Amino acid sequence: MAAQKENFVVSALKYRPLNWEEVVGQDAITDTLKNSIEQGQLAHAYLFCGPRGVGKTTCARIFAKEINRSEEHLDEEFSFNVFELDAASNNKVDEIRSLTDQVRIPPQIGKYKVYIIDEVHMLSTQAFNAFLKTLEEPPKHAIFILATTEKHKIIPTILSRCQIYDFNRIPVDTIVSHLEVIAKKEKISVESEALHVIAQKADGALRDALSIFDQLSSFTNRNLTYEAVLKNLHVLDYDYYFRLVDFLKSADYSEALLLLDEILKLGFDAGHFINGLGAHVRDLLVCQNPKTVQLLEVADSVKKQYLQQAKSVEAQWLLATLKEIQHAEFKIRGSLNQRLLIEVAMLSIANLETEKKNAELSETVAPQPRIKEQNSSIKPVTADSTKVVSNITEPEDAPVETKPIKEVEAVFEPEFIQSKAEEPANFDTTKRKRRTSTISLNIDDPQPNKSVGDVIESTSEAEYSVERKSIEQALKSAYNQYQTEGKNAFCAILSRIDLSHIDDKKTIEVSLHHGVEEEEFSHHRSDYLQLIRSLTGDTQIQLTTNFTEQITETKLFTPRDKFEHLAKQNASLIKLRQDLDLDISY
Repeated sequence: MAAQKENFVVSALKYRPLNWEEVVGQDAITDTLKNSIEQGQLAHAYLFCGPRGVGKTTCARIFAKEINRSEEHLDEEFSFNVFELDAASNNKVDEIRSLTDQVRIPPQIGKYKVYIIDEVHMLSTQAFNAFLKTLEEPPKHAIFILATTEKHKIIPTILSRCQIYDFNRIPVDTIVSHLEVIAKKEKISVESEALHVIAQKADGALRDALSIFDQLSSFTNRNLTYEAVLKNLHVLDYDYYFRLVDFLKSADYSEALLLLDEILKLGFDAGHFINGLGAHVRDLLVCQNPKTVQLLEVADSVKKQYLQQAKSVEAQWLLATLKEIQHAEFKIRGSLNQRLLIEVAMLSIANLETEKKNAELSETVAPQPRIKEQNSSIKPVTADSTKVVSNITEPEDAPVETKPIKEVEAVFEPEFIQSKAEEPANFDTTKRKRRTSTISLNIDDPQPNKSVGDVIESTSEAEYSVERKSIEQALKSAYNQYQTEGKNAFCAILSRIDLSHIDDKKTIEVSLHHGVEEEEFSHHRSDYLQLIRSLTGDTQIQLTTNFTEQITETKLFTPRDKFEHLAKQNASLIKLRQDLDLDISY
């Protein structure tokens, strides 16, 4: 056992690539470098940049050895012609100056000297400037390979003198395949789902994946199971997200909240949970189309679960759920009660299905034809007629109110035709005038500017046109529905809608007073407009907002003003001041 411990080598070093064929996940870069050597098109400076653990330094070492290898020296590695410098610990001007002095000496064997500078972004500005001249015009036998994880920290004058190679993150499937090969060599029992979790945790870095692989092989006694990997890496199982989506889709509030409580008791962070739920819903949305299923980076068994659940949910519901999750992610960082924020978001998601059913129910109750809705029996007015039937339904035996034809024509006559002199003497100019399209004999309107809040409290119907009555009824129904759902903030905005501002273009104007109301209204705008259109059966209705910020003036009160204000509420303060002979300080 002691001998095995002494001979143990971590997988990241034991399986480090020694040639181009062993490099994982960087085929485009390795092919380019290999071809440049074969064709003799070598630059004097290269820059390898990319995230950690993707093979930058490894490719630099292989490239440095292959440069000097020829047909006469196939077995030699020419490692003595390769010089490595760690810029993190040698970042001063003196180290760079010693390097530039060493560059002048040509190699004794081989054609090139290769200088690998790792973490080159750690060099100081003075060191970069000292290295600039040598990098611009190096000797013919010198080749520089710079490696960095933070390309943006390198000055532009250095970047312009290098061939830049951007190393990509290694895909999950590629890491899983590489780990399977190592597991067979090391005789370690593994599950495919466990390797996928390791690859996702590594975030595209093969070195990190190998380190996690070594750690878990020791933890599980060389038997990597899915449950053991989840426990050790503290990763939430996919099954929790599948169950949670089922509960939210079926509007099962209690089970969803209990499952959230179970997840939080396991020690998972609320922010990480909501991010994971968003990723899960995104994957379900990807599964809606067979062409995009390949974007899933999960095991085949988990992919089948995604495909199965994706059939039971609609894309529209998933999009609405993603909006709620993004809204929660935006607010969770500054929230003092993250759990409450997530619970409210989950309840909103669970309520999406109920809102959809209510919308479908309202669509099935289609509005009646306009003539039938008013139950009117309007007859055309002819020259021989002496009576005009009102548009209010009356019993058959009821007497019909009559007016002379000239008086009726005066009511319907457009305003721009009648001059002020011809206006009837008994015409009340304070009353709101009707449009010519309105068919009504009653021009009295006791409530000319009527808001939605007034309509809810009022029991009498206003004598509007058919179109406006339909819109008014829809606004009332929508207001009641949002009030029933407990969305009081949104209802406060709706109660200020002025029905008199609805023009012929059927545009509803909503007044907003501050940024909080603007954010609240934009959150519900599309759903509210869709509800109004479904209730009226008119798709031409539009919403417009009028933002008028209310500025309240603040007044500085003197001590005398404060005393007089309190004395009005309690007269005994005056007697107390007189008894104690108190003065008011200024």
